[in-house]
Amino acid sequence: MASIYSRLANVNKHNLRTLRTQPLNELSGALGDLGTLLPLLIALTLTKSISLPATLVFSGIANIATGAAFGIPLPVQPMKAIAAVAISQSYTKTENISAGLFVGGVVTFLSLTGLLKWFGRVVPIPVVRGIQMGAGLALVISAGTSPLKPLGWISPSWSDNWLWAMAAFAFLLVSSLVARIPYALLVFLLGLMLGGIQLAKSHTHTETSGFHTWHPKIYIPSPSDFRKGALEAGLPQLPLTTLNSILAVTSLSASLFPTFPPTPSNTEIGLSVGIANLIGCWFGAMPVCHGSGGLAGQYRFGARSGASIIILGLVKLLLGLTAGETIIPLLQRFPKSLLGVMVLAAGVELAKVGQSLDDIKDLWEETEQENEDAADKRRKLNEQERRNRWAVMLVTVAGCLAFKNDAVGFIAGMVWHWGLKGSEWMQQRQWRGQRRPTRFFTSREYQEGEDAPLLHNHDAPEGRLA
Repeated sequence: MASIYSRLANVNKHNLRTLRTQPLNELSGALGDLGTLLPLLIALTLTKSISLPATLVFSGIANIATGAAFGIPLPVQPMKAIAAVAISQSYTKTENISAGLFVGGVVTFLSLTGLLKWFGRVVPIPVVRGIQMGAGLALVISAGTSPLKPLGWISPSWSDNWLWAMAAFAFLLVSSLVARIPYALLVFLLGLMLGGIQLAKSHTHTETSGFHTWHPKIYIPSPSDFRKGALEAGLPQLPLTTLNSILAVTSLSASLFPTFPPTPSNTEIGLSVGIANLIGCWFGAMPVCHGSGGLAGQYRFGARSGASIIILGLVKLLLGLTAGETIIPLLQRFPKSLLGVMVLAAGVELAKVGQSLDDIKDLWEETEQENEDAADKRRKLNEQERRNRWAVMLVTVAGCLAFKNDAVGFIAGMVWHWGLKGSEWMQQRQWRGQRRPTRFFTSREYQEGEDAPLLHNHDAPEGRLA
């Protein structure tokens, strides 16, 4: 107990010291993950899949707790596969929170039993990448069919039309070339301004003006809601959370902060994700997780301690308690042109992970990870392995999109993966069976000086005896 108290004291001294010495960097870093958070938060609010005040309150508390406990700029971001399904299929609150409760419960169990790494080994990376790409493309499709398709060149209003969408897309292109432009934040503020003008012109704004204290409400999913949310959205999210939100986060934090603060363990990160969802989801909060991409983004924007996300958490908590309900009418008038481009950008960013399929962590020699020299060596993929990995990923994507169900994509990818593994195993068995009799007779059938090898078969994998 004393060691835990000492660690927390040292971590928070580090937070305060960093905030005093570089306050602007910490404030800038707090905005580093808004590009992921804002589009999905707005879209989920407008589809009525989450309670916005509860999401702000509980994600704010999670920000504060993780910043104080770990001392690193660890983001609290949406579970992207769940968000993509909820947005594209207009999930109800109870269906959405069912997915979050399922993932939170399983992750907590895996963390307490030490099975996190085992689960990460069982689910192949191409399946994980396929789910991410499928979720990203589903977001792109939903952006084109729901917010953007009904727009005209100058309709439905001067503040929401194709001209605004084209301007937002052009700005997206510029921001992709200049990495430090906070695209999501600027477009979000512009959308709030345009929505505020429309709200002020309406006759109903007086009913929702002012601040309204949040009144918590507990949501109880029905068995059918839980089954739908857990199987269609929670199951595909599980490998993403395990690999990207837990295992990859601990690895990246050790690289970014090699000396101090101490690197959180897989169990600590897993419990952080699990507890956040097992508490917040009952109140309609958005299912959340951590993420290595968000950690890298906040670090890139200047965050070097937990102070950055504590500040962000305090802002979210204050908004949720006092103005969460007030913001909803404003978000309902958020221009669909801007929202569509923001969701499209989030979908493309999520789908882009497929490009790293042949150069990711599962290619490290895992059995030699404890050896620092061996940990820097990557196993080279041959052409057949590359084709197999891409096939598994594309089958997973096809299942997700064709059936509009990430669980189908997950199962299809796993079946395809194990089918290829089974084929390889059968070929190896056949090869060994063919070569054993030949090896028995070689000393009698080959004459001295012949070119045919006695011990090595050059058609076999390198280094294997015939």
